Amino acid sequence: MHVDPVPHLFWITSRAAGISALVLASLSVCLGLMMSTRVAGGVRRPDLRVLHETLALSAIVAIAVHGAALLGDGYLHPSVLDLSIPFVSGYKTAWTSIGVLSGWGVALLGLSFYYRERIGAARWRRLHRFTALAWLLGLEHSLGEGTDAGRLWFLAMTATVALPALALLLVRARLAVRGASPPRRLALDRVPPAN
Repeated sequence: MHVDPVPHLFWITSRAAGISALVLASLSVCLGLMMSTRVAGGVRRPDLRVLHETLALSAIVAIAVHGAALLGDGYLHPSVLDLSIPFVSGYKTAWTSIGVLSGWGVALLGLSFYYRERIGAARWRRLHRFTALAWLLGLEHSLGEGTDAGRLWFLAMTATVALPALALLLVRARLAVRGASPPRRLALDRVPPAN
């Protein structure tokens, strides 16, 4: 039996982009936490920063595709407001709202990097720490609303990318509670932009 994927193309695209966003955001958070906790060891920090930035921007694009593709879905028929404002959608309102909050959080906090001079380096670093919270909301959204959330392959993939980030988040929180001196920061202004 042959199933025609065309009627489901927008839904399939949204699912793929959502899964990609989860993986990319998890890797970006993991790498950011590796840098902030000095777990990265001898790897050159400018190289890590460029990779972290690339993963973060890719995650933001995947989040945008995840939402935009749903606009063409023939089953949900969501509006732009449903996908961009929390608690507007009538479809799994709580899970959708968590996803909307996560998407905006990841996008705004990630893009704040390019405004760090205006924000101030110390204030920006404090603000940037909330990216982990936005990522956790995205993780919750994917496990609560995701079409594939109960499938073994999805849970294994999620565990593979999320557990290391969660472990590093605990290390980072423990360092903060113990009052450990913050790691020496890379002078972001001296790092050449990615090509």
